[in-house]
Amino acid sequence: MNDELSDQIERCLKILEENIDILNNIEQTLEDQKEDEIVTGLELHHLYDMADEVAETAKLKRAESNLMRRKIG
Repeated sequence: MNDELSDQIERCLKILEENIDILNNIEQTLEDQKEDEIVTGLELHHLYDMADEVAETAKLKRAESNLMRRKIG
């Protein structure tokens, strides 16, 4: 029983590892679609703040992705 469960978990992890990039791309595409809203009347400092937030979000997503790859691998 334990060997069977262990084998199933191992197969699931292998499938996840093989498809992690695809899953990340899908997630990023969905997030991008949510963020594609036009906002009018912004001042320059708002644009700077938004650019900083986007950069931080991208860094966090990359870090999360790298962490998941290390945990799986």
